Amino acid sequence: MLTQIKTAFSRSQATILQDAAGVASLVVMLVVALHLPLGF
Repeated sequence: MLTQIKTAFSRSQATILQDAAGVASLVVMLVVALHLPLGF
């Protein structure tokens, strides 16, 4: 089972990095959206 996980990770490493960048951008947008009411 561990070898399957390692194989899947090595095959999809570029996709995982893109997904992590997408998640980070969503978190940034959420934080900005939650702080917008403070400016008004």
